[in-house]
Amino acid sequence: MRKALKEARMAAGMTQQKTADLIGISHQYYAKIEAGERTGDFYIWDTLEDIFGIHQRKLREMDWERKSTSA
Repeated sequence: MRKALKEARMAAGMTQQKTADLIGISHQYYAKIEAGERTGDFYIWDTLEDIFGIHQRKLREMDWERKSTSA
């Protein structure tokens, strides 16, 4: 799961559907990106970075990556 992405979306007060609409993708596809099941392309990550004001490298982190780099 991409916890940082979910947290950024929730902090912005947005639903997955609203986020998907802003990007121009389906809700299902966005949900899979947030769950870590799909990678998404550069356009999606560039847009997410613009929407949330957080570097995409941070947004792309998977939960297991955070744990392994913080230990």
